[in-house]
Amino acid sequence: MNTLTSAERKHFALQYLREDILETAFCPGCGNGILTNSFLKAVHDLGHEDLSEFAFVSGIGCSAWIPSPYFNADTLHTTHGRAIAFATGLKLANPDLRVVVISGDGDLATIGGNHLIHAARRNVDMTVICSNNYNYGMTGGQVSATTFMGDTTSTTPYGNPERPFDISRLVAAAGANYVARWTTAHPIQAARSMRIALQRKGFSFIEMLTQCPTAYGRRAKIGDALKFLEWFKSLPIRKADEPITYKVPSKDGMDLGVFADREEPGLLEVMKQTFAGLRE
Repeated sequence: MNTLTSAERKHFALQYLREDILETAFCPGCGNGILTNSFLKAVHDLGHEDLSEFAFVSGIGCSAWIPSPYFNADTLHTTHGRAIAFATGLKLANPDLRVVVISGDGDLATIGGNHLIHAARRNVDMTVICSNNYNYGMTGGQVSATTFMGDTTSTTPYGNPERPFDISRLVAAAGANYVARWTTAHPIQAARSMRIALQRKGFSFIEMLTQCPTAYGRRAKIGDALKFLEWFKSLPIRKADEPITYKVPSKDGMDLGVFADREEPGLLEVMKQTFAGLRE
């Protein structure tokens, strides 16, 4: 006989979500639900009973819908590519907030790429989680800065001629304190890295490779969500002491793991030191 109470049967993530709109807008097989669960597990493991200490910022795209409207929290749903710019202003205006940006590769690394690298360079105190599904999934399946060479999208019907960003290595090289890359086939490792990122001062960045069978999988002929997960499970996990060298990303050459793990002072600490004594 099941002796669990109704409260015990309730999924832990529900305490952080708006239960009035739990019907998902994501396509069947989309990886954003797994990303959401990994993030909320990290929050739960850190002992947060709600999201009152957090402020979430997102741009435009499928994954930008994760915090807004689904999180029961304060959110800013901003213009395309400008999520990190808004988040920077929010953190500087209210340093006590835990500022988290959740958005996609099109929003963060393509349209918003300049904001991304400069926030890492400044080591702004925030956590950025990028759902990388290799295309602009919501707005029509267009090519993005992470689309692999040769892949077909709605705007590259003959194959993508451009080299993609390796955004984890890019952000690590730009100066972020903590950078890790996982996939929806590695939800426990992802949650562990997100937990570290949420506690780290300075700029932290988690790249989550997510499946998009509707737009990207169909056009690039990868297949359904299961095919994506099989691909993700085959990716190598780099060793902690392995040198971080650059190589053009490819489907069989995307490595996972931690790419930066530093304790450099964040922007807020540096600003306090810089301007200390000016009012004396």
